[in-house]
Amino acid sequence: MLVKEPDRGVHGETPGGRLVIVSNRLPVMISKGKTSGWDVSPGTGGLVTALAPILRDRGGIWIGWPGSPGVDAVELDHLLRSGGAQAGYELKPVALSRREVSGYYRGFSNEILWPLFHDLQTRCNMDPDNWWAYQEANRRFAAEVVECSGPSDTIWIHDYHLLLVGSYLRAMGVERKTNFFLHTPFPSPDIFMKLPWRDRLVRAMLDYDLIGFQTQRDRSHFIRCVRVLARDVAVRGRGRVVTVPWAGRGGKVGVFPVSIDFDFFAETATSDEVSDAAWFLHESLPDRQIVLSVDRLDYTKGIPNRLEAIRAALHRHPEMIGKVTFVQVVVPSRRNIPEYEELKTEIEGLVGEINGEFTRSGWVPIHYLFRSLTTRELVAYYRASEIMLVTPLKDGMNLVAKEYCAADIDEAGALILSEFAGAAAQMKRGALLVNPYDRNGVADAIHRAFVMDRRERRSRMKQLRRSIRTHDVFWWVDSFLECAAGRKLDAFPSRDTLPGDEPAVMGESPLIPG
Repeated sequence: MLVKEPDRGVHGETPGGRLVIVSNRLPVMISKGKTSGWDVSPGTGGLVTALAPILRDRGGIWIGWPGSPGVDAVELDHLLRSGGAQAGYELKPVALSRREVSGYYRGFSNEILWPLFHDLQTRCNMDPDNWWAYQEANRRFAAEVVECSGPSDTIWIHDYHLLLVGSYLRAMGVERKTNFFLHTPFPSPDIFMKLPWRDRLVRAMLDYDLIGFQTQRDRSHFIRCVRVLARDVAVRGRGRVVTVPWAGRGGKVGVFPVSIDFDFFAETATSDEVSDAAWFLHESLPDRQIVLSVDRLDYTKGIPNRLEAIRAALHRHPEMIGKVTFVQVVVPSRRNIPEYEELKTEIEGLVGEINGEFTRSGWVPIHYLFRSLTTRELVAYYRASEIMLVTPLKDGMNLVAKEYCAADIDEAGALILSEFAGAAAQMKRGALLVNPYDRNGVADAIHRAFVMDRRERRSRMKQLRRSIRTHDVFWWVDSFLECAAGRKLDAFPSRDTLPGDEPAVMGESPLIPG
């Protein structure tokens, strides 16, 4: 039985009801133990990073797939109780068969929606069987929401895996505040129209009370798709939140750039353990600047493009040879998908080629790590690095860029950021923006950061850190949930202007008129 949480006067308060988070995966990892049985450990990734502090603060429920088809129901319940006690909130699993996981998660979510939403439609596998599995899995998630929540609860559903859940809740006659946030980009109409199930997806998204996007550009793309595919639906208003009345309801669409727990990363960076680790890292690489990149293994991150830009930088600016060390951390991801294994092979081949071409006695240009880092290890790398190189081909936000700035307590670092990352809209005035497809442009930006004087670095980093501190993860949740509760976003007590009000790419309209 679920115990009602008391009202809390903290971040994102929803009086009279609990907050129910729904995502594809639970925020814990269940894996085979080293000796016997199963182990449960905290999960990783942007969504967990952003939401875990909120639920710890205020309590609630997290619904998701446990990702462990081999665990029996009794042991799974025990593991999730233990994991929930450690996390500080309840964990409720959605059971999926191997067939559903294959079609819904690997098939439709990651072989269709993921590449399509990142403007890589040539990578899409438009198998109609996967569409069936996606619908069935979303229906299963909706049923679990009905089982675990009450009429006064606020439902917050996350990401491209679960676009249909709100529609199924409406079909079941559930009248609760049902909200959705998309962590990936949303494609322009000319790309979205290639999806055979485009009409159903757009109509289903309109069944949410509030839809949140990362940037003005993403919201603009969605509104344009609504105007093409749902001509009977009007878009009303201007500003950060517009109204999209549908089926007798006044649904809203807004911009809410996700962020990080700034204070956590800043305080972790000041710890003796991290300070010592950062010192040892630099002592092992004396008299050179460290250029750091940290990415999950994924083709949207543009790692091969970045490596080619590093090669170009050493050719175009030979004075950097022996004076910089590039550290590329790749976190393992989706290892059972052949395409990702091929990407890993390509990355390792390029690292070998570049090191073979430029290595000198006592100096290797690229240090390559293929593993996960603990939080303290990661923050130590952030502190030790003079330059952060974040160049995805397309990203919903990119929290790594924000984490680096939060951890740069000395304000001595330089950030090079892809203009196609959602974070670019907020961070464009402090970062060096680059086109990740332009290897010479990225190469020259690396050199510019390399020769940048201390005064300019400090000025840029101060501005970046101030913006991220002001618009942290708690601001993100506050703004979204207050809007979901019916409060006008423009009326919020604001610590600053909303990040992302302007596009990062010059000449692009921030939003088509409503």
